[in-house]
Amino acid sequence: MPAAIACPIILTASDRHRLKKAAYGHKAEHQARMRAHIVRHAARGRSNARIAAETRLHADTVRTWRNRFAGGGLPALADRRRSGRPARFTPVQAAEAKALACRLPAETGVRLSRRPCPEPAAELTARGITDTVSASTVRRWLRQDALKPWQYRSWTFIRDKDFRARAQRVLDLYARTFEGVALGADEHVLSSDEKTSIQARCRCHPTLAPGQARAMRVNHEYGRGGAVAYLAAYDVHRAKVHGRVEPTTGIAPFMALVEQVMTQEPYAGAKRVFWIVDNGSSHCGRTSIDRMAARFPDAVLINTPFHASWLNQVEIFFSGLSGPDLPDTP
Repeated sequence: MPAAIACPIILTASDRHRLKKAAYGHKAEHQARMRAHIVRHAARGRSNARIAAETRLHADTVRTWRNRFAGGGLPALADRRRSGRPARFTPVQAAEAKALACRLPAETGVRLSRRPCPEPAAELTARGITDTVSASTVRRWLRQDALKPWQYRSWTFIRDKDFRARAQRVLDLYARTFEGVALGADEHVLSSDEKTSIQARCRCHPTLAPGQARAMRVNHEYGRGGAVAYLAAYDVHRAKVHGRVEPTTGIAPFMALVEQVMTQEPYAGAKRVFWIVDNGSSHCGRTSIDRMAARFPDAVLINTPFHASWLNQVEIFFSGLSGPDLPDTP
């Protein structure tokens, strides 16, 4: 029998450009690159046997993609659509799973802390919405609409009737302005607060310094020293923290922090030092303002709005603070 003649391949300029990009592109898949090479070799008039030898592919593979391109062009080099395994769950079941994930915990009787995918998967089976379904399947359904029922964000209502005015005063101080007048070089702004219930721990053995081909060694065992409070005053514009450790919080520990800061430069000789604090019992109300002014006339106590201590910039410093990481403080 006479040998079959390979299909002739004729490329346009556009086809040549796209095939070259597919054959040598770094992001192209291996299969797409090999198919592009087959077509480019065929366009040069080479036989299927020679192309198979040069590309190290089977001759039947070369023949298949050569014929596919001859019959359908570049789109024919893509994989044909496969039917795949029949869907086990219907779109309605997936939609009901998403609806269940969007319900409040109180409506489903599930605690807020138990909202990962295994619970919705079991709930779907218990309600008869689906047969047994895996957590990964439910997670895939939720990912389609970027649903994350296991996450939540807390928030609070603004209860201070003077919130706007009090918050504006704090924000103006951060911008070096007070009552519409720019602060001078001898005026400073301190953000102060307390971090309570810090566990004081000390290592049972000293830390060993790193050496050649040896990492620093930190002893795993530690002794507990009880819980302490860390009081800090953060200079907003100089990015400097002044702090101290006290057994507990209260008026005396807070005034000790004020004494520590106000008796050193540049605050001792400053024209005014603004202390931004929350509404804790140790520094809230007219009595606290008078107590501060009587001890340090150049100190001005500014309270944040009620339930808005997040306006206090020292909270940013506290957010990354833990017991063993406490800075050296008196």
